Amino acid sequence: MLSIAERHKFILDSLKKFGFVKVNDIAVQLDVTPATIRNDLKSLEAKKLLYRTHGSASPINPIAIDTQVEVKEKIHIEEKKRIAARACELIEENDSIIIGSGSTIYTFAEQIPSSLKLTAVTTSPKISILLNKSPNIEVVQLGGTLRKNSFSVIGEYTNYFFNDITCSKLFLGVDGIDLEYGITNSNMEEAMLNKRMIDSSLRTIILADSSKFGRRGFGRVCSLDKIDVIITDSGIPEVMAKSIEEIGIELIIV
Repeated sequence: MLSIAERHKFILDSLKKFGFVKVNDIAVQLDVTPATIRNDLKSLEAKKLLYRTHGSASPINPIAIDTQVEVKEKIHIEEKKRIAARACELIEENDSIIIGSGSTIYTFAEQIPSSLKLTAVTTSPKISILLNKSPNIEVVQLGGTLRKNSFSVIGEYTNYFFNDITCSKLFLGVDGIDLEYGITNSNMEEAMLNKRMIDSSLRTIILADSSKFGRRGFGRVCSLDKIDVIITDSGIPEVMAKSIEEIGIELIIV
């Protein structure tokens, strides 16, 4: 039988490899009781080495908090640039696209070729100002209440706009991607708006660095089967990447 230290190492190694562990699975693999593994997880959490959830554990806090966009802009910068560049390759001439908000999405907007002729609908005034400098891009800026943390508009008027349009692609940033719970946002009103965006788009493309996987925000946007493409970086756990592809989502790793 493994010692406590050996069990702890096995758990932490599994977390690093898979991105999450389940109590019952680890108990079977180590031939111990689930109660023993729960005690191990409790001990490791006390040392701030993992976060416990119902019947499982993850290496990061699974609850995404509502962070100001200025803070998000300063983290995972290189990953966001690579994700944004790959996303731009999916835009075609004369596309009509919806662009969400967030730091990764703004990085994407910065890299959209000015030579492309397209229509861009966005909730972000900052993105509107940026794209308006391109003579070939027609910008549709949505109205509504300006939310300070994301610097994007929300509200009933914003939602209503999507009743009357259909766009070829939606480029959306998220706060959490969970295999069971789906796509989430840390703000309920933005989550509701994201749902309307998905309904108005023929293809939904998620731009998210690997830190978003295994996390849940306050507001649920949709299940994963509503998503067509996810673009992320190589930090995504291998098991999670495989599960996403098995759902039928095109996963692009940059």
